[in-house]
Amino acid sequence: MPPVRDPGRPAGAPSRPLATALAAGTVLLDGGLSNQLEAQGCDLSDDLWSARLLADGPEQIEAAHTAYVRAGAQVLITASYQASFEGFRQRGIGRAEAAGLFARSVELARRAAGAVDRDVWVAASVGPYGAVTADGAEYRGRYGLTIRELERFHRPRIEALAAAGPDVLALETVPDIDEAQALLRVAGECGLPVWLSYTVAGGRTRAGQRLEEAFGLAAGEEHVMAAGVNCCDPTDVDGAVRPAAEVTGKPVVVYPNSGERWDAQEREWAGGATFDAGLVRAWQDAGARLVGGCCRVGPATIAELAALLREGGTTPEPGGAENAW
Repeated sequence: MPPVRDPGRPAGAPSRPLATALAAGTVLLDGGLSNQLEAQGCDLSDDLWSARLLADGPEQIEAAHTAYVRAGAQVLITASYQASFEGFRQRGIGRAEAAGLFARSVELARRAAGAVDRDVWVAASVGPYGAVTADGAEYRGRYGLTIRELERFHRPRIEALAAAGPDVLALETVPDIDEAQALLRVAGECGLPVWLSYTVAGGRTRAGQRLEEAFGLAAGEEHVMAAGVNCCDPTDVDGAVRPAAEVTGKPVVVYPNSGERWDAQEREWAGGATFDAGLVRAWQDAGARLVGGCCRVGPATIAELAALLREGGTTPEPGGAENAW
């Protein structure tokens, strides 16, 4: 007999907090949203990137989320990474309509989560200021803005996303400590759990800061449920997981790129893919509990990760369903 959904729980809503699931085992994130949208035939050449489809093709975003859910993902990251009120305004979209698009990003992920009868959490993506400039600045950091100015930029985005009711905020692809401080301060006002995820290279943040100092910002912050790295080369993960675990004392989040390199000037990926799903074992041993992929990591690789986690018996009980997969 198929599992019966709790009638008091809305479709797509998980039965428990993500932090509770992390305490029980490893939880699987989705992969790169942009590459799946491109695989579906979407043109992402606009400066708004995938966020453009919140207005022009929401059904494509829901389909991409659904592909990851069916591959085994337990957390869906919304299409709001490159969304901003400023960017929408340049497209002639007013503030009220833009707020609705932020909310839509959460709603689309929640609907896709309802495609399966197991716990799937929705993480609202809060990308860095550098993502909105659409010039690769998230891989450099140090924008020339003060922490206060970064707070003013991020506050309306975070407020709009929090109002839509995600399960967690993903403060992701953060290139430097100044922006991390701004994001953590503003996110602490919204009452939602967050994870903080830096983009790193060579054992340091993209801006060149020591990882111990960077992760130290998350230590003792009750609203931070996990800290780690994303949007980096898979070879940079090993040197980041242990300091993240040791400095913060929290579960570590890890979701690197495929290993290809983004050429911001040519607006294309270069090099070969080096992502190996088998690396998840070493990541887990070092403290990773929230794992997945970022750019150019698609549903097939997430399905590989799901199989490995299932074989290792390290995933939490599904919560409200007989079969997590």
